[in-house]
Amino acid sequence: MTELTGLMDVPRAHGGAAGSAQLRRVPEDFVVREWLGFEADGEGDHLLLKVRKRGANTMWVAKQLARLGNVHPRDVGFAGLKDRNALTEQSYTVPLRSAIGSEWIGVNGEGFEVIDAQRQRRKLKRGALKGNDFQIVLRDFQGDTEVLEQRLRSIAATGVPNYFGPQRFGRGGGNLKCALAWFRGEGPAPQQVDRGFALSAARSAIFNAILAERVAAGTWNRLLPGEVVNLDGSGSVFIPPELDDVLYERCERMDVHPTAPLWCADAQDSSGEVAALEQAVVARHAELAAGLEGQRLESMRRALRLPVRNLQWQIEGNDVHLQFRLHRGSFATAVLHELLGNAFELEEAED
Repeated sequence: MTELTGLMDVPRAHGGAAGSAQLRRVPEDFVVREWLGFEADGEGDHLLLKVRKRGANTMWVAKQLARLGNVHPRDVGFAGLKDRNALTEQSYTVPLRSAIGSEWIGVNGEGFEVIDAQRQRRKLKRGALKGNDFQIVLRDFQGDTEVLEQRLRSIAATGVPNYFGPQRFGRGGGNLKCALAWFRGEGPAPQQVDRGFALSAARSAIFNAILAERVAAGTWNRLLPGEVVNLDGSGSVFIPPELDDVLYERCERMDVHPTAPLWCADAQDSSGEVAALEQAVVARHAELAAGLEGQRLESMRRALRLPVRNLQWQIEGNDVHLQFRLHRGSFATAVLHELLGNAFELEEAED
């Protein structure tokens, strides 16, 4: 099988697309506000900066903060990458000893401005956030608004499949192409940063394929025999001794979720019916699986279901305004895919 064929042609859980719309006509149509889940300490050797950026790359902004503060780029911390083609607010940390000291509010550069600065004890680490709040405008919606609103009510109640979005695979699937070329021995191994993107894309492609299989079977939001279970809002998983009514009820109210592996050499924690399904899908992606098994990767699993919290919407003429909150590591495009026929078009990479 060609790994790039139908990369994002994955099934929807809530029925066919309700319509189509223009996405990101301007960056202000896609607003992302990082939700760290904690406040600044108010003391310590770092400053926690809140930075508003528009059409700017997360890592590029980090380098500009380092340059302005006359510190090494590795001294600047941030929790996660944010979309470039968007208006985003995210946090960075810089050492208090920087050339700017504590006077960071108002510091700006091309596409970014520091809007808050508070003392903080520790440098921000990657992944040190709870999630993100989104405000998205779907321009010139073409479709049945009654179907759209019913779809939104269903999503608010039951969530969506937790697909990795097209950002993970790079422009035109470039990150996955890099992984395949590397695994096939076609040229030199990628450099460290590109290697990370390639491995992530390969793991994401296999995960999406397993999730697509379970969406097609109607089991993406149900616990099956042999399941490894995720605790909502965390990376924690557990293997229940048995599936009982209590666990089924917790799954029904989205307190726990079924999972699939991010493939590696020792990825198979599931058993029974779930393990058989996963192995069958992985066998169809043998090149990616074998390449990943040859790397030293941490065994991880990811929830198959994504709750969409605080979902609100407003329809103004042909424009649809959405607000919602997602856990870290999840993609707003997974929500939009359940609404629109064009949400998963392969576009520019996330950062």
